[in-house]
Amino acid sequence: MNIQIYSAKKNFDVQKAERFFRERRIPVQMMDLKKHPLGEREIRLMLQQVGMEKLIDREDRKVKEHPACYYVQESLLIPAIQEAPWLLRTPVVRSGNRVTVGYQPEIWEEWLRAEK
Repeated sequence: MNIQIYSAKKNFDVQKAERFFRERRIPVQMMDLKKHPLGEREIRLMLQQVGMEKLIDREDRKVKEHPACYYVQESLLIPAIQEAPWLLRTPVVRSGNRVTVGYQPEIWEEWLRAEK
């Protein structure tokens, strides 16, 4: 199982996600979005799997001030996310083509059971 955790900032949910996989001895690749910007295909996969409403952190005050918070077209949102990865709700956890946003241990447990 190849797990990637994407985050633009360390927050409590990112730490809990790291701990979840570490406790189960699952190797995790941490992707700091400040150092490793997302590609268009990755963003499209995330949008397809979880949707725009869950992916963008519309509750964050800084995000609300950014025009991308109000975009409805993917074609406008993708470059905005590439330019400002802090728009994303974190952690974004990816295993192959499966993606979750936020702390989702129930779903990750399903992934682990499916791998066995």
